[in-house]
Amino acid sequence: MLIEIVVLILAIPTGFLLSWLCREELVSGRKWFKALIIFSVVLGIGCWLFGYFSAAWTLAFIAIASMISYWKSFDGKWTKCSVRY
Repeated sequence: MLIEIVVLILAIPTGFLLSWLCREELVSGRKWFKALIIFSVVLGIGCWLFGYFSAAWTLAFIAIASMISYWKSFDGKWTKCSVRY
């Protein structure tokens, strides 16, 4: 149980890393992040109720990382591209 919680906590820096690496696509992908969050939460609860605990933990990881990316898509400073071509 402790390993699952530690891995779930690691979803937070993973979400920040993914949103930093894909800054240009955050604004255009908001609807997909929202759909991914809803899908992960609903399916995760269903998996938890039917006893598929590893799938539920995986879906919780995906939901947390997607929530952070969705949240950072509204930050104007975060979504600006620092590389100029």
